[in-house]
Amino acid sequence: MVLQTKLTHALGIVHPVVQGGMHHVGFASLAAAVSNAGGLGLITALTQKTPEDLRKEIQKCRELTDKPFGVNLTVIPALNDMNQEKFAKVIMEEGITVIETAGSPKCAEFWTMFKKYNPDTIILHKCVSTRHALKAQNLGVDFISLDGFECGGHPGEEDVGNYVLQALGNKRLDVPFITSGGVGEGSQLAAALALGAEGVNMGTRFIATKESPVQDGIKQALVKADERNTTLVLRSLKNTERVYKNKTTDEVQKLEAEYPGDISKIIHLVKGDNYRKSFLETGNEDDSVWSAGQVMGLIDDVPTCKDLIERMVADAEAIMSSRLPSMVK
Repeated sequence: MVLQTKLTHALGIVHPVVQGGMHHVGFASLAAAVSNAGGLGLITALTQKTPEDLRKEIQKCRELTDKPFGVNLTVIPALNDMNQEKFAKVIMEEGITVIETAGSPKCAEFWTMFKKYNPDTIILHKCVSTRHALKAQNLGVDFISLDGFECGGHPGEEDVGNYVLQALGNKRLDVPFITSGGVGEGSQLAAALALGAEGVNMGTRFIATKESPVQDGIKQALVKADERNTTLVLRSLKNTERVYKNKTTDEVQKLEAEYPGDISKIIHLVKGDNYRKSFLETGNEDDSVWSAGQVMGLIDDVPTCKDLIERMVADAEAIMSSRLPSMVK
């Protein structure tokens, strides 16, 4: 049995599993491993220091896989100094036709740019509410990645979990969608399909794989942790982020409580270079604020991407072909 969905048909992939864009994780090595395993790997554009570095990373990925892969472009006004338009230009020049976007309403300008350059481009846009998803749908995106409150990173300010969010997507959306946030098991893949999704997006789960570029200390922290080991920071700035709970996040929360909305009091603790050093240099789970989802409660090992995806798909297929039909009388 093979799980064929609108996602697999549109992207030319074998399994309905997407590796979401992640800062300091979404490099060519991981993207290629996911794609070679039959899913869709994504390079994270803004992890690269310059647009030309992104070009080299895309070219490196092509050397590692002949399977479809894409690029994530997160559009955040605060990052305008990174000249996101130049990153977008590289994505187009390199012939990337699958693009995951996330971020501000300014994303719509990039969708127009990508579609004008190549009408066959497929846009997969991440949304944390059906309200935002409907706007993106009306502006012409091809797929929505519905991201529940369980997710690592930025879950938005509406705090809606996936059990409700996915069902709402099925009722309200006309474009196909995939389930993002808290996913790491085959049973969840089967559940996502049952709720109307065309596949799943995984971030944190792919950090704890052999091909992930992240230091082993971080991977082992995810294995040891349970679903209670995340916390929320930046709530007072209305930029909520779900992160791994550690000494640094405790300090951020204390400062936020004392100086709500004042980024200057915590910027030294939440700046991205701290995150990068933890992931790519030290492997220290405590010395920075780093994104992680509640799915860590389901992470018990560090498999290859191939083993992880094939295990998930096999479990989902078993549930759908054996367990569920036996319940229908």
